[in-house]
Amino acid sequence: MSPPVQTAVQIAWVTPSLDATEAALTGLLGVKKWVRMPEVHFAPDTCTYRGRPADFVASISLAYLGDLQLELIEPVRGESVYSEFLSAQGAGGLHHICTEAPDVAGFDAALADATARGADIVGQGVMPGGMRFAYVSSPDAAVPYLEIAHIPDDIKSFFAYIKQEQQ
Repeated sequence: MSPPVQTAVQIAWVTPSLDATEAALTGLLGVKKWVRMPEVHFAPDTCTYRGRPADFVASISLAYLGDLQLELIEPVRGESVYSEFLSAQGAGGLHHICTEAPDVAGFDAALADATARGADIVGQGVMPGGMRFAYVSSPDAAVPYLEIAHIPDDIKSFFAYIKQEQQ
């Protein structure tokens, strides 16, 4: 079985400080502007973490480097794939690469393919705004997680706004 074709759209870091990581990546990569989404609530009726309902909050900051989205995530409260990573890493670091499935069927196929290949689903759900996501991991992967996402048109429009702010 061949994996569904997906496009890498994002690289993400989990950090104890959005301010410090924004400043560091602005200096290293020349990012012009970060757009913050403070205290995004991931609700237990739409999200799971390690197979259980998840209720957590994270602050998120987004920017673009060309066509690649940069995402910074600061866990605020609750158990999540982000707080677990930060606890294990201490200082934070590279957390995931996100691939975009072309549609819901592609999302489902990519997730099924990843699990068929031995990946574990660590967390999944639907973000406010309707974006479906799943974090999968494999002990042999060079990156802690791969995020598979289906991004609806409204969120793509928001991302396009952020991207144009970089020009």
